[in-house]
Amino acid sequence: MMIRPGELAAIKAGTIDLAFRRWAKPRVVVGTRMRTAAGVIEVTSVERAGRLTADDARRAGAASLQALKAALAARPDDPVWRIGLTYAGPDPREALREQVPDEDEIAAINMRLERLDNASAYGAWTRATLDLIDLNPTVRAPDLAAQVGRETADFKKDVRKLKELGLTESLDIGYLLSPRGQAVVDAGLATPRERCPRPSGTTLPRIGAPATRALRAAGITTLEQLAELTEAELGGMHGVGPIAIDRLRQALAERGLGFSSS
Repeated sequence: MMIRPGELAAIKAGTIDLAFRRWAKPRVVVGTRMRTAAGVIEVTSVERAGRLTADDARRAGAASLQALKAALAARPDDPVWRIGLTYAGPDPREALREQVPDEDEIAAINMRLERLDNASAYGAWTRATLDLIDLNPTVRAPDLAAQVGRETADFKKDVRKLKELGLTESLDIGYLLSPRGQAVVDAGLATPRERCPRPSGTTLPRIGAPATRALRAAGITTLEQLAELTEAELGGMHGVGPIAIDRLRQALAERGLGFSSS
């Protein structure tokens, strides 16, 4: 079930608790938990929609009842489903990424990696991929895949398996090893690898590759740095559009921050 970033933020804030979809049959059930950029979103109800109301539109984040009906105009032969949604907390992988494992945990993780290697038609790939990301942080997935002669889609699918173990972090452009992933890599080296320090501060939310490139070029990698800019300065950056600005404004507000006034 696809949910737009602005809607995810509103579900997290509690201002949206419904979604409407035209499906031949339900694609989610009560209790379904979806890991999203805003955290975990849980499905609280699924039912055939009756007559739509202005309150339905408000609770779904639509500008008006007419706008909600227009959004549901496609595939008129499929029924409309009314889906209740709630924010169920942060993605547990975020906390896992920060947990540096001890020797016993590293041994258990290595066993998981070995099982992934053994199950792969590609062959052993886990440690090579961790090393590749470690040595090439924030590099585009297609470029990383090309370095090892792999198809991008298959490469990204495998990296997601590492993410499930809390070893990597996906960015709008490329990946990083998490502190947990760095510990696993270092455990297999004679001496820990020297790396550029991770940015101190609150990581920027996912805002798309063009906006990410623009902020990186300006040396902005945290919300605290972003708060030093005015909204006009941010909007003047090539590649930073209204959707990215709105997502950044919401992320700042969640931290009690805002754009500079001067």
